[in-house]
Amino acid sequence: MGGGARELAGYLAGLTGWVAALAAAVLPQWRQSSYAGDAIITAVGLHEGLWMSCAAQSTGQVQCRLHDSLLSLEVHIQTSRALMVISLLLGFFGIIVSVVGMKCTKVGEEDPVTKSRIAVAGGVLFILSGLCTLAAVSLYATQVTYEFFRESTIPINARYEFGSALFVGWGASSLSMLGGSLLCCSCPAKERRGQQYHRQSQPSTAREYV
Repeated sequence: MGGGARELAGYLAGLTGWVAALAAAVLPQWRQSSYAGDAIITAVGLHEGLWMSCAAQSTGQVQCRLHDSLLSLEVHIQTSRALMVISLLLGFFGIIVSVVGMKCTKVGEEDPVTKSRIAVAGGVLFILSGLCTLAAVSLYATQVTYEFFRESTIPINARYEFGSALFVGWGASSLSMLGGSLLCCSCPAKERRGQQYHRQSQPSTAREYV
């Protein structure tokens, strides 16, 4: 795969990962009511996310309510919120920086070494964005797992398990880190050596003519 094709593939993967992370952050299905156990399944399904909680009835009607207070939320929800916001900001800047540094764009094409470095910087931003998404989703999933298996008087069918947004978040983090890794492969070492050789050869040639 050529350098330009690798950069384009990395950019598309990073962009897809950022869109998926945005969807995961907005979706209310970070955890959902469990139907495990021998009890009768209720007609109402409960979903909770970072920003709201929803109740879905068997008739198809869904009612959602935003979390009332920020400070009254549990620590893992607040931490996941902050990590997802940081992830989205890093991914947004990664999208902009990567466009400038990609070989298929004409911005700064007179200096290919600096352009490659900018592409690498965009890849690093995508990787950091993916790591923040991974940390947020994994932290939330760890808390859901702990609450599900801990000793409690709450019946098992009234507890919560993983929601679909967690799997979207894991996929988003994988795509972001994959895209960032491909962009980081735009190593300018060869171009730098060639440019240095060109600069060193010019004075020597000029001396020969003198």
